[in-house]
Amino acid sequence: MKLRLSIEEFDRGLEELSKKYLILAPRTFEKRGTYSDTDVVRYAKVNNFSEMNWEDKSHFPAKEALLPVNEVLFYFTEDEYKVAAEDTRERLVFLRACDMNAVKRIDQIYLGNGASNDFFYTRTRKKTKFVVVGCSKTFRNCFCVSMGTNKADNYDAAMNIRGNEIQLEIRNEDLNIFSGREIDFDIDYVTKNEFEVELPEKVDFMYMQNHKMWDEYDTRCIACGRCNYSCPTCTCFSMQDIHYKENENMGERRRVWASCQVDGYTNIAGGHSFRVKHGQRMRFKTLHKIHDYKKRFGENMCVGCGRCDDMCPQYISISEAYEKVAHAMREKDNEELISEVYEKVVKAMKEKREE
Repeated sequence: MKLRLSIEEFDRGLEELSKKYLILAPRTFEKRGTYSDTDVVRYAKVNNFSEMNWEDKSHFPAKEALLPVNEVLFYFTEDEYKVAAEDTRERLVFLRACDMNAVKRIDQIYLGNGASNDFFYTRTRKKTKFVVVGCSKTFRNCFCVSMGTNKADNYDAAMNIRGNEIQLEIRNEDLNIFSGREIDFDIDYVTKNEFEVELPEKVDFMYMQNHKMWDEYDTRCIACGRCNYSCPTCTCFSMQDIHYKENENMGERRRVWASCQVDGYTNIAGGHSFRVKHGQRMRFKTLHKIHDYKKRFGENMCVGCGRCDDMCPQYISISEAYEKVAHAMREKDNEELISEVYEKVVKAMKEKREE
């Protein structure tokens, strides 16, 4: 069903849905940004349309609605443990097409990446529905078109914003509580970003592993992890056991977001670390987004939202890193071609002399 409705009619529908759903959308938090005079846009509970921010790109992705930054998994004592109580409310998440595509990647990691599904993610995911909000314009640093993630179709509802009106497409009957006039329309999707990104057709991992292109990131990257925390498809986490002061044998286990860029992420027993240099960490992240994940699951992990570029204090661009990889692979192919031609010429000259 496709409807046209006013903001007031839309809000009445949200009010009705809020009886069953925790409604989450990008929301502006004033003076809570990086600096004291800046704002931050992140996912939080909303009650009406006016509390949503669709004018700006959210600083943090919709994965906040599925994977809390800090999540208590269970409590423990000397003798037993108890799984943390579940928030039984269903969730209705409003998000852009790139973030909707990112949910598919997260699902693959937590639900299709081994013999068993992640228990805590599964119970949240099962009660979550999604509303895709159309993009009438591209935002700074977005390259979703190059990644093929500018469109999404795995949603429960979708909407366009037209001034004081909403165009709403409803696919899931549970959300069919809005009143409006039936019309026909298509959801807005960006067809061209401000720039295109060249991706490598294939990646020779062994060739790229020690390529000189990573050296510049040894000094440029400060290993703050902001790129990971703002990424909609980064899914790494660490476990923390918090022991209570009253009884050190009692406490709770938490799952918290982690970053492959920060110091200590690859530390193991004995004081060893797999990736000490910042360039090595940049290599790991870059190739995971366009090679490792794709090799396993058939598509790029990166969805081209550009948040990592937005957030980096050193102005490091992941899209430029992708293009550098593409350029390096072309150089390798050219070198191999030249070598092959040279060998053929040498062979032909040798055969001619023997004649």
